[in-house]
Amino acid sequence: MIRIGTGRLTGGQDGEIAVFKGVPFAKAPFGRLRFAAPEPPEPWDGVLEATRFGPRPPQPPMMPGLPPWSPDGGLDCLSLNVWTPDPGGAGLPVMVWIYGGAYRSGYADLPAYDGARLARQGVVVVTFNHRVGFEGYGHVPGRPANRALLDQVAALRWVRENVAAFGGDPGNVTVFGESAGAGAIACLLAMPSARGLFGRAIAQSVPGMTFTPAFAARVTDAVERRLGGVPLAESAPEALVAAGEAVATEEMRGDVGRWGPMAYESIAFAPVVDGEVLPDTPWNALAAGAARDVALIAGYNRDEFRLFHAMSGGNPAPDLEGALRTLAPPYAEDAYRAAHPGASDEDLYVTLMSDWMFRMPSTLLADAHTGVTHAYELTWSPTPELRACHALDVPLTFGVIDDDDMARMLTGGSPDLPALSEQVRTAWTAFAATGDPGWPRYDSATATTHLFDVVPSDVDDPEAASHALWAKAGFPPIGHPAA
Repeated sequence: MIRIGTGRLTGGQDGEIAVFKGVPFAKAPFGRLRFAAPEPPEPWDGVLEATRFGPRPPQPPMMPGLPPWSPDGGLDCLSLNVWTPDPGGAGLPVMVWIYGGAYRSGYADLPAYDGARLARQGVVVVTFNHRVGFEGYGHVPGRPANRALLDQVAALRWVRENVAAFGGDPGNVTVFGESAGAGAIACLLAMPSARGLFGRAIAQSVPGMTFTPAFAARVTDAVERRLGGVPLAESAPEALVAAGEAVATEEMRGDVGRWGPMAYESIAFAPVVDGEVLPDTPWNALAAGAARDVALIAGYNRDEFRLFHAMSGGNPAPDLEGALRTLAPPYAEDAYRAAHPGASDEDLYVTLMSDWMFRMPSTLLADAHTGVTHAYELTWSPTPELRACHALDVPLTFGVIDDDDMARMLTGGSPDLPALSEQVRTAWTAFAATGDPGWPRYDSATATTHLFDVVPSDVDDPEAASHALWAKAGFPPIGHPAA
């Protein structure tokens, strides 16, 4: 039995690890609270049996072929889960995971995010649900921007106020996340409302996209047309999900004239640099000194875009010239070819997309940070098709490698998987405990980077050619293509 601010609760066991699931950290964000900032949860009477994950937030299927989200599971989606090796103890490092999903999908009960194995290494692990897609990031006049980020702040406040009851140290909190989760962490580093809620951060494959308010408003206009006159606040959650997906896949895809860079990835929602919740881009904010007291690990996987390239059927080089004109820094169209002599069009396209989507945003975040920084690149290549692709780091991070579909798809069942997972988990938990992952600090002059591989190593600026091309251009908010 554990007592927290809102009441008493019991959980379950995974071997020696105590597990608590579906604990509310905010009220259901629907009804009068739809599109509002999260509000603290109501206390409960009696004892909450925290043994089942909470409902998922409204979203499209994470992968083709999966069943769509349904409101039948409930709308009380702002809940969290805790794995602890010592619920009666005190002072354990705390690691709070923020999931990815292209800002459109994601949920904490994905089997790949099971926190038991990490917790066995002496940390308290917390995962939580937050709003995604339009519910979390869509522009709604008169409502706060970046509600997904505000959900994350609310979860971190819950951790500060309650994690001691689970054996955790509220003064030693590390946030870690992958893909859109890493992008959210980059934003949290820049947000005044998140200041003081965590002291360390691990950003795995940071995406570079943020939107201007005007761009986000254009997306809303397109979504409203799809709703056929139904007001946003009155639309069924599943109808709003469908409208957002239709805008992304039917209007954005390929239409560079209207949507600029987003025509290449068909992502309709992302953090909005609104000047209030998110005052500036993470890169600008960190360069100006934001979060200098937060220790940061930032990194990426060498072949990030290989996963998406394979999922699209492996088209050798769809519109390489257009992608270079639209995505590469304005002076780099020819420089990309010069920097990669002998590369096929397909390889050059994959390199460009990997740089634009994840590799260079992560690198420039490390460059911008004025506090203690460490950088890494995952170069382990277990399959010839996917190589060191996007999301390969997820099974390595959690060690969920035995019965997980994601691990099998990404690694092909490589015999090196357990040892690589041990490398990553040892580094992450050591960083959470002490601030030192076990390799030299990063500075922008040498760009010393740790390579995760069968034989790990430390090298200077492993993607120097791309780094040089992107260092001046950076990642400003995406606005009108002509802007």
